[in-house]
Amino acid sequence: MNNNTSDNNTDTVNGTQTMQDNASNLNNMEALSQYLKSEAGTRQGRGIPPLEKWHPEQTVDMDLTIKANGEWWHEGGHVTRESLVSLFATILWVEEKDGDLAYYLKTPVQKMRITVEDVPLFINDIGIVNEDGEQWIEFATTTGDVVRLDDAHLITLRHYESQDDDRANESKVRPYMPVRNGLEALIGRNAFYHLVEIGTLSEQNGETILTLQSGGKSYELSMPSD
Repeated sequence: MNNNTSDNNTDTVNGTQTMQDNASNLNNMEALSQYLKSEAGTRQGRGIPPLEKWHPEQTVDMDLTIKANGEWWHEGGHVTRESLVSLFATILWVEEKDGDLAYYLKTPVQKMRITVEDVPLFINDIGIVNEDGEQWIEFATTTGDVVRLDDAHLITLRHYESQDDDRANESKVRPYMPVRNGLEALIGRNAFYHLVEIGTLSEQNGETILTLQSGGKSYELSMPSD
């Protein structure tokens, strides 16, 4: 009986070590995927892990770029598996240092520094939800996050300067929204057009104002000045 307990403990230690080794193998996205799935075994659905409680000592660079259009690229190749992108999005983490933002994929044993051209999340769907007599505007990202327009999730319009060689220094106004853990999402063009249809447009002091109703409150969005 004691021998079996010892063997079980050894298996547990070896299993934990294996998962840590897999999480450290940055060139193997499948290994990292399996590690995350194992760690998520006790959570229901697509639950976000408690990233704020993880304090890994090791930080490394990972050849992963989230493009300004929401695409994920790893080692020069486009990551087209939506399930994989959604899984990795659950461990996205951002830190601010000296006014600059640094993005990571964060596990209990390691932080993997990645490149984000604009913001890491992308909203592609907007809808109206009725709950307890209140009407909410609800936003869904391509990676499974769902948020509602409220005081904690306000839409802002900011200038974004394209980094593409063909459109270098081209500035455009883009709509953003906070989602979780300091991470922001870009509201896609078609989703924003739908948002305009949901809201009411008016002119105030020479500015175009979009008024949105959500959760019994009114929110106004105006184009920023140059």
